[in-house]
Amino acid sequence: MEFGNFFTIIFARAEKATGGKKAAGTTQKTTQKLTPKQNAILQYLKGHPFAGRDEIVQSIPDITEDGVKYNLKRLQSTGLLKRIGPDKGGKWEVAEE
Repeated sequence: MEFGNFFTIIFARAEKATGGKKAAGTTQKTTQKLTPKQNAILQYLKGHPFAGRDEIVQSIPDITEDGVKYNLKRLQSTGLLKRIGPDKGGKWEVAEE
């Protein structure tokens, strides 16, 4: 198969054996590393799963819309927060700790 003047290399990472402790340990460690604003966002979304960024900004003191956007992405990347459905009309699901 010819690709022209370029090629692609794919590197696979080796998986470490964790003995089944990874999921629980990761969630617990991640929860301990949350900022006060991230904790506030999680607590607010537990009671208001359909809240949008504007509503979160108005409900949590000293946070901007960019701050909410950043923290929502961080919480999603840690697995503590999940978006269910579309951007408009969807809801937030907070992982049980």
